[in-house]
Amino acid sequence: MKLIIAFSLILSNLLYSQIKVPDDYKKIPDILDTVEYLYPFIVPDKDYAYWRVLSNDTDYEKAVIYESQAPDFMTINEPVPERGFFQKCIGNNCFSYVLACKNERSVYFSNEQQLRDFIGTVDNLPEAILLAKTYGYSVDTTNRFTGAYKIEDRHISMYLMQSKGCPAVKESFWVKINRRTGKIEAKSNGIYAKDENCSSL
Repeated sequence: MKLIIAFSLILSNLLYSQIKVPDDYKKIPDILDTVEYLYPFIVPDKDYAYWRVLSNDTDYEKAVIYESQAPDFMTINEPVPERGFFQKCIGNNCFSYVLACKNERSVYFSNEQQLRDFIGTVDNLPEAILLAKTYGYSVDTTNRFTGAYKIEDRHISMYLMQSKGCPAVKESFWVKINRRTGKIEAKSNGIYAKDENCSSL
């Protein structure tokens, strides 16, 4: 058993040393590894009088994750959709969705593709992270190879991670996003962590 653990540690250290992040990539700020903090940076392509991001929490006050500035007289009272994006579970407070107001009518964005459409052109790093999250990638700021970025005129490139299964497996990816189209390219840098305790990853 000790031999297996020692071998696993050696193997993971070899993978750490093999994943090289170029020097022109900057560290993603720690705060941006929390999805709720990304929504205020969304600059929708289309002109909405008002929009908000909600969870399907039954308590309306707790359900509002973020809302844009809105005139005092404007309220949107619409039923919660059956599904949303970033589905974590089944039941209460398990997913998020966007509810927007355009030409005095309500518009829902309630799956990953619709969230991409709502974001449109990728204007900034938080939008790029949010877009990548719709494809299953996330930020782990404890490593450069899972929490670094570079912004160029046409693309935003990032080193991100995916965590899958149980035993949980973490894999590093290089992700490149076309800022105009939102099209994504991804390349695996290899698995860098495995854990029998699924809740810890």
